[in-house]
Amino acid sequence: MPLLELKNLSVAYRLQKGYLMAVDQVSMEVNEGEVLGIAGESGCGKSTVALSVLRILPKSARVTGAVAFGGEDVLTMGDERVRAYRWKHVALVPQGSMNAFDPVISVGAQIVEAIRLHESAGKEEAWRRARELFGLVGIPKERVTNYPHELSGGMKQRAAIAMALSLSPKLVILDEPTTALDVVVQKQILSLLARLQRELGVSFMFITHDLSVLAEVATRVAVMYAGKLVEVGPADVMFRSPSHPYTQALMRAIPNVHGDISQVKSILGTPPDLTSLPKGCRFSPRCPHSFGRCTVEEPRLLPSTTGSMAACHLVGG
Repeated sequence: MPLLELKNLSVAYRLQKGYLMAVDQVSMEVNEGEVLGIAGESGCGKSTVALSVLRILPKSARVTGAVAFGGEDVLTMGDERVRAYRWKHVALVPQGSMNAFDPVISVGAQIVEAIRLHESAGKEEAWRRARELFGLVGIPKERVTNYPHELSGGMKQRAAIAMALSLSPKLVILDEPTTALDVVVQKQILSLLARLQRELGVSFMFITHDLSVLAEVATRVAVMYAGKLVEVGPADVMFRSPSHPYTQALMRAIPNVHGDISQVKSILGTPPDLTSLPKGCRFSPRCPHSFGRCTVEEPRLLPSTTGSMAACHLVGG
């Protein structure tokens, strides 16, 4: 049984005129001890998937489908069960997490508060665990009493990861955890995540728009476009021989320090308006391989010859 399984998950946000479908019939899973990378351009539905897993979507969201954690349906949990599920079983390192700490409370005190709210640990025990968590993520333990402004950007990101690990969850969702960091600190954070995954056996759902980041840590990769899952498969397959034209285009947009910069190609056009989606394949207006069928029939996710699953008429026949 997968640790986390999404089945036909759809999320629509209520607008003044109807609904905006942010996630449309997405099915994917995260197995124990693996790193699932979710990639795609801004607005493709990556973060909405993450918020659905934790049931922290705004009231304007309408959710259908199923989200199962350890076989238990998250979407039908009662309030008390949801509070026990969050942080203890699934934790989140949110987008912009460096600015997520309360500026007038020490970082350690915020970690201690999370521990004591969910467990019966005493204050001294909670502080001991906070110091251990700082050591685990590579921050000197004595910095646990520092305020957020006293930590560098990289340290704050590590502290956010420490807080997510405070209750030993089985799954940690990381939403763009390296976006605001320089490349040196990015590398340090990615190395940290790889080490934590090996040592703790924790599973990660790593959300990013940068496929080069996933090449460092992911065991499987799922690519989303305009609310749909367009390709998913083992990381080595996805980076060696992607099947979907959108995944191929994302790969061509990654600079290579050893390659010719002129070979880097941007993706022409822009993602579609989710309130006015094109018929057929949503990527067809930007796809260099689009043909008649693409503009009238939406492709299904089918096995490709390379070992991934791709939603493309050129793959499925």
